Amino acid sequence: MGEETQSGHRVLVVDDDPDIREILVRNLEQIGCVTCEAADGLEAIDQLKAFQPEVMVLDVNMPFLDGFGVLARMRELSLGQDVRTLMLTARNDRDDVRRSIALGARDYLAKPFSGKQFALRIARLLIRSRSQLDR
Repeated sequence: MGEETQSGHRVLVVDDDPDIREILVRNLEQIGCVTCEAADGLEAIDQLKAFQPEVMVLDVNMPFLDGFGVLARMRELSLGQDVRTLMLTARNDRDDVRRSIALGARDYLAKPFSGKQFALRIARLLIRSRSQLDR
């Protein structure tokens, strides 16, 4: 986890692939975000409580608790209601997109993706997150 930066945006990266997490964290830290990582859904729930991110990047296919399960558990626990979630997954099925949105995700990006696509999606979520805080 990095120290507070100028933007101070807090982003939780949840993916069971350490290489993907490293790439995402590097990209996020380059734009001034403070990051935290989780390798599975159960760890994500713990980090949501401890880190209190503005945005979460969430993989679907993970051990112990998948991304859909994380979203459902967040709802059950009234946890992270203001966390804007980007589903980032190899699954690119319309039903998965619909299910993610129905469970509370704000955006969905299929792998493989470009760094530019990822940065634009994160920027959009961060802008929306910041405008919520300014209310």
